[in-house]
Amino acid sequence: MSPGREGELETDRLRPPGLGLLLAEARGLLELNASLLLSPILMRAPRGDGHPVLALPGFLASDLSMVPMRRYLSELGYEAHAWRMGRNLGGLGRMREALRARLAEIHAATGRKVSLVGWSLGGVYARDLALWAPDKVRYVITLGSPFANDVRATNATRLYEALSGERVEDLAEAREAIAGDLPVPATSIYSRADGVVNWRTCLLRPSDRAENIEVLLASHLGLGVNPAALWAVADRLAQPEGEFSPFDRAGPFAIAYAPPEQAVSA
Repeated sequence: MSPGREGELETDRLRPPGLGLLLAEARGLLELNASLLLSPILMRAPRGDGHPVLALPGFLASDLSMVPMRRYLSELGYEAHAWRMGRNLGGLGRMREALRARLAEIHAATGRKVSLVGWSLGGVYARDLALWAPDKVRYVITLGSPFANDVRATNATRLYEALSGERVEDLAEAREAIAGDLPVPATSIYSRADGVVNWRTCLLRPSDRAENIEVLLASHLGLGVNPAALWAVADRLAQPEGEFSPFDRAGPFAIAYAPPEQAVSA
């Protein structure tokens, strides 16, 4: 490869979000407060049918971070479950068996397929679980999850590798599968204003049962409690099992969503 071409490839590589976006992540608290203030509107979302939903936290987070999500889904009529594995210190290979056991436990106890809602790294786990047991998974929703393209383009990569003992380059075959099409319906919710992961790493390939939903101005740390994101999660989970229709961006939070034709544009 010529030196010029090598330099071009280096320039074209995805980069983590800049310092400005990273520092702006503090606004996540405002997103939580907005959801609390707008809770009467959020409760107008479509009701659930009682099926189980497993909420998977992001890197360094615990079940505590998913309490608002689980409480909201429970109030809408779902059977929301915590992952019960303490703080998420990463390691796809290391966590696989425990995650599979948790999914199998919920599936056996309820007798129903389980929807998976994963925030950040939790969404990567969710997609991996769907590949392993599509007979146990009903739907996958990811929130700011870096599963596609150059997954090193995050501001948490080095810390992830240090704490998990797993290099991003490890499990290359698994990572390729996770980035591909899933055997179950899937939605990726993301924000171009994400200060932790490059938003392009969150994009799935749209199909007749997979879509991307961009929430404008949402932060990475606030995406799981952002009112527009919560509404989208509730709307997607309310679809009848085995059915899929594109997300309708109309409604009380319409102004917070980018048009669908912009969802995968650079």
